[in-house]
Amino acid sequence: MEAMAVFGGNSCVISSIHSSSHRNGTSSLSYSAQNLTLRNTNHLAAFRSSSSLFSFSHVKIHSKKNKPHIFLPHLVASMKQVDETYIMIKPDGVQRGLVGEIISRFERKGFKLTGLKLFQCPKELAEEHYKDLSSKPFFPSLIEYITSGPVVCMAWEGVGIVPSARKLIGATNPLQAEPGTIRGDLAVQTGRNVVHGSDSPENGKREIDLWFNEGEVIQWTPAQAPWFRE
Repeated sequence: MEAMAVFGGNSCVISSIHSSSHRNGTSSLSYSAQNLTLRNTNHLAAFRSSSSLFSFSHVKIHSKKNKPHIFLPHLVASMKQVDETYIMIKPDGVQRGLVGEIISRFERKGFKLTGLKLFQCPKELAEEHYKDLSSKPFFPSLIEYITSGPVVCMAWEGVGIVPSARKLIGATNPLQAEPGTIRGDLAVQTGRNVVHGSDSPENGKREIDLWFNEGEVIQWTPAQAPWFRE
């Protein structure tokens, strides 16, 4: 078979088609067509390719303009909501001289420090702070640990500060904490995990009220504030 085809625009011109078949020299078959013009060649099986190289009917063009935009008002609100959180450097963090290291991580992030003090925690306060864990078998050792030496109490403020601070701190078990987090970099065991952080905005307010007296939390405006928030 010999064929000549010209692909261009919307038409295909076939000048000649010859086909022959011989079996035992007894039969032959010949077809010819001259100046056959086809306006649409998509239906010609002879020119279809399994790779769809010359087929444009199956090509789907997606435009970014047609993609739906998802609006999440609660997400936008959380990006503007200023919350408070309570961060405490535990006795092991103080004893190991990590106070400056931990404070600097929150400062570099762009959060505002509103309360800070070195404090020897009494047993009654420790029990109130960890009352949700009072039924756990490790509760007595936890209270003994948190009252074994001074702690650094901190109140911090910022947009989305509670989840962001939790990410900075890392998982409760330092072996599961990511490198770059406080616990991932500075701690080894859960019982000596250096720092505490509130797990919700509500607990942040409750714990700040628990650990700080009136007048110990200061509201002020950092000079760098415009460079951290729009």
